[in-house]
Amino acid sequence: MTRYLLDTNIISDLVRRPQGVVADHIQRVGEASVTTSVVVAAELRFGSAKKGSQRLTDRINAILGALEILPFAPPADAVYGAIRANLEKVGRSIGANDLLIAAHALSLGHTLVTDNERDFRPIRELSMVNWLR
Repeated sequence: MTRYLLDTNIISDLVRRPQGVVADHIQRVGEASVTTSVVVAAELRFGSAKKGSQRLTDRINAILGALEILPFAPPADAVYGAIRANLEKVGRSIGANDLLIAAHALSLGHTLVTDNERDFRPIRELSMVNWLR
């Protein structure tokens, strides 16, 4: 069974459109096969705190409460180190949180679900799909 790790922009779309295309995909693949990273949860909680909207915070809490939030744990740290070293060798880089999210998905063998394919493309071994396009 394929397992999916939802990126921040995918969950953000789910927050905005709870009955939208992301919800349709989750229903199709099954809720048990969908997870997210603690790094993604942290990004979402930062965004909601920055905005200061209780309504947004409540929506994010509801969605995160329904998802399995995976801790960043070994061997994700080793995968992170290898990916970052390889990217630096070829003169490429991606954002710090994106690198953590990619390493997390890759270390678990999960497919990353993102609308940010361009930033993750340098990590060739990462399996990813875009449920918004």
